[in-house]
Amino acid sequence: MLAKTDAFEPRQARLAALGKALAHPARIAILEVLAEKGHCICGDVVDELPLAQASVSRHLKVLKEAGLIQGEIDGPRSCYCLNKAALADVHDQLTALFARLLQAPPCDEECC
Repeated sequence: MLAKTDAFEPRQARLAALGKALAHPARIAILEVLAEKGHCICGDVVDELPLAQASVSRHLKVLKEAGLIQGEIDGPRSCYCLNKAALADVHDQLTALFARLLQAPPCDEECC
């Protein structure tokens, strides 16, 4: 049995998955910390945010699974950095989506 999301275009499903990965302020903050520092050990990110280490690790995992960040295990420490190619792809997809949306005809006054 197919999931309902399988009925949509792969582009739409991928963009929705990326949106879901970005849909928490902690994840946005993590991306901003990584952008500022270039790379971080998980503990460095924890020091920057008002969250427990376990919460930060969970958010890092979501971002990594979405492909927005990259990370390597270095013994007991995990080092993360932005995946700039993936971020550029998200940028391009969102730009294209919003360009299409903004091209839509204006709303009928009777409707709104």
